[in-house]
Amino acid sequence: MNPQHLIPVADTIPVHWGWLQFLLILTFTLHLLAMNAMLGSGIITLIREFIQGDQSHQINKEVSLKLPYTIAFTVNMGVAPLLFLQVLYGHFIYTSSILMAVYWISIILVLILAYYAAYIYDFKFDALGEARKIFIALCVILLLWTGFIFSNNMVLMIQPEKWTAYFRNPFGTLLNLKDPMLLPRYLHFVVASVAVGGLCQAIVYTLRQSKQGNVDAVRSGLNWFSGATCVQLAVGIWFLVSLPKDKMMLFMGQGTLHTTVLILGIFGSIAALITASKGRVWMTSALTLATIIAMVLARDLLRAAFLTPYFSPADLKVAPEYSPMVVFLVSFAAGIGIIVYMLKLAASGKEG
Repeated sequence: MNPQHLIPVADTIPVHWGWLQFLLILTFTLHLLAMNAMLGSGIITLIREFIQGDQSHQINKEVSLKLPYTIAFTVNMGVAPLLFLQVLYGHFIYTSSILMAVYWISIILVLILAYYAAYIYDFKFDALGEARKIFIALCVILLLWTGFIFSNNMVLMIQPEKWTAYFRNPFGTLLNLKDPMLLPRYLHFVVASVAVGGLCQAIVYTLRQSKQGNVDAVRSGLNWFSGATCVQLAVGIWFLVSLPKDKMMLFMGQGTLHTTVLILGIFGSIAALITASKGRVWMTSALTLATIIAMVLARDLLRAAFLTPYFSPADLKVAPEYSPMVVFLVSFAAGIGIIVYMLKLAASGKEG
């Protein structure tokens, strides 16, 4: 069967596709930052609970206070990029979501349970004692599962040739487990989150250093960042070689933009490792942000490469309607301002 026949007809869009593509990249980058801080902090805290125990009591308690907020930020910051993805690639993402509908719809319940576990870990931190490990483990496992389902969907949506599996499994339980790039792609996000989680710790304690003198906490956060970044570079190579050869070669010299973005990401990671080893938190943060942006662009280019035989956003028909875009931009700017204010309150430990 020709996979082209399985792709629904695309809807019209209200503005030029370039605006929507830009906003997709921008909002996804913001979501990725929140997600990395959330998941990475959770994973680091879980490891500390099991390995360091009471030695990490104070720093884990600090994380417990912030974890519910970061989950809320991540979920809310994920709405906009998902909507822009649906506007541009709706006929792909809707189809792949239906193919794995049981898992996709279960994400709502999974996130609710993870949220409850995070709140219990926060509100009952001292009273739970050793049972804290259960709730932080439950929270992290559920968040990891959510990320895996998202990765599965993103891989499935860009390969319409895999959709024919529906005729063997029409029950909404299709997972793309045999795809060689699924696991390294997923781990690429998970390991990156540990790096950013460690960096977030370093940033928070740098801001408080003058008052509390938590130099050791800053160094510990940078060590987590450095260790995870080294692993991340190895996982990134695995992800690259797992791609179909024609897609891989785009990032190996055949595609100028693809190769440039990849090189910038690699050099950004290496430069961040160097500055982290010197304890330069803010320079490390700037380089990490640049690296994340490069990786988001590489991800977008990879999606376009997979979908080129079937579709390009430039093919979408425009039915001009600018007022929703204006309302979104105003709301988006106001929302970012509020989030920045809330993050300042959270970092300072004050109540608004």
